[in-house]
Amino acid sequence: MEHDVARYDHLKNVSVGGLSFNSREPVRMGAQIVIRIPVINRDVEVTGKVVWCKEQGGAFEVGVVFSDFAEAFRTRMVEQICHIEQYKNEVLLREQRRLSSEQAAVEWISKFAGSFPAIEQEE
Repeated sequence: MEHDVARYDHLKNVSVGGLSFNSREPVRMGAQIVIRIPVINRDVEVTGKVVWCKEQGGAFEVGVVFSDFAEAFRTRMVEQICHIEQYKNEVLLREQRRLSSEQAAVEWISKFAGSFPAIEQEE
């Protein structure tokens, strides 16, 4: 089964071991899914397994555990890119400074990367 988060649903939370998203329809527990996350000019795909699905107010919150360390790492990189792009937009609004994505990355990393949780690989 493939579930396209980028087109139909909304990513809610990303953690070291997985992610959760809101869906308009339930997703079967144990289903292997592919999630597409739009990042700048392309989509990143990650795979995982549905570990829970809870109904909440006519919609569903779905929990997914990553298939392996590489999937977790890729998703954390996507999350960082999203934070950097958000930082770039906030700087423009607050300070009227136009940063390139590279400049925003350098600033964001120096200010926030130290507090960004690391991914621990199981041995």
